Amino acid sequence: MIFNIQRFSTHDGAGVRTVIFYKGCPLRCRWCSNPESQSFEYTIMYDKKFCKNFGDCLLAEQNAISATEKGLLIKRNLIRNPESLKDVCLSKALTVSGENKTVAELFAEIEKDIPFYREDGGVTLSGGEPLSQGDELIQFLQELKAKKINVNMETTLHVKWEKVERCIGLVDTFLVDLKHTDEENFREYTNGNIFLVLRNLVKLDQLGAKYIIRVPVIPGFNHSEKEMKEIIEFASSLKNTKEIDFLPYHTLGVEKYKMLDIPYPMKNIKKVEDEEVKPYILLAESKGFQTKTGG
Repeated sequence: MIFNIQRFSTHDGAGVRTVIFYKGCPLRCRWCSNPESQSFEYTIMYDKKFCKNFGDCLLAEQNAISATEKGLLIKRNLIRNPESLKDVCLSKALTVSGENKTVAELFAEIEKDIPFYREDGGVTLSGGEPLSQGDELIQFLQELKAKKINVNMETTLHVKWEKVERCIGLVDTFLVDLKHTDEENFREYTNGNIFLVLRNLVKLDQLGAKYIIRVPVIPGFNHSEKEMKEIIEFASSLKNTKEIDFLPYHTLGVEKYKMLDIPYPMKNIKKVEDEEVKPYILLAESKGFQTKTGG
């Protein structure tokens, strides 16, 4: 299942790229800017400022949606058929995140953009966590490979190794999130197991796969010289690390939490400015790595 297709992207790999966002992720990062991507199921989003009180959604899901003075009250656990809500709201105040597409349908979307890829563009698979997808992911990758389309994959590597191994040779460049190296901090902020990530990255490196390490710079989590030094030192221990990109924390996803009616875990935390990342860039470059800031 996907939740978005973004065209003409220049921030997710070289050249002009089509980014396909898969739905579903094993992690729960506090700073996640796409909270609708976390569930593997359909997600109901509601933006009150667009609501015109037409009432069509109330008729579609009478037991789950009701009108109040403050807007719609949505009991998401009672919604029986999320797909029935996809086109019911004319004002687009209520939307359904998630769409099932076949490999053929996905490739048809890609074909529209191929003329713009030229020599260095292509497709980037993002999420969510694309590696958590089933066999249809491999079928899609095989189709892209057959058409000689360059493929990048944004991944947390927080999956069983078998999920990574099946993509070797089908993905040109893995864009790997290396968020931390400390077990306790990683578990507290992501609800994940850092050793799973580190083991997979080591195996990926040993197999000679091409990858770029990307480090989200998150206040209270890893935004310190000590923690960044540890991350860079781990990257230095790998044979094939060539580039480390730093991604400053931003608050662009805050409104989505409101649309999902869930609290934003990083409330009142200010975004990280590019200037704050410069010491980490200098440290990485001193170790011989190429660097970038942003996507």
